[in-house]
Amino acid sequence: MKKIKLTDSEILLKERLKNADFKRAYNDLEEEFELAGEIIKMRIAAKMTQKELAEKAGTSQSAIARIESGSYSNLSLSSLRKIGKALGAKPEIHFKKIKSAK
Repeated sequence: MKKIKLTDSEILLKERLKNADFKRAYNDLEEEFELAGEIIKMRIAAKMTQKELAEKAGTSQSAIARIESGSYSNLSLSSLRKIGKALGAKPEIHFKKIKSAK
């Protein structure tokens, strides 16, 4: 039987970020990945499965999976509030000044 080699996701990400096209696409989705990471950390800390979070938030497990993968488009503030409430949190949205391209 062939042995499967597992790779740490952070190591894999660092390696892939060396590719300019990948890095540009990744940076374009920075906020989605940041939000996904926060939801994952809070869900795990609450010892909840995606299915349990979905039930408490009134959505489907597949919707939570899409959100956690960063691939959920057009996520509404209403949905974020429901997820936050299910996790005992409140979404906080703000703008951060970015450096202009030179």
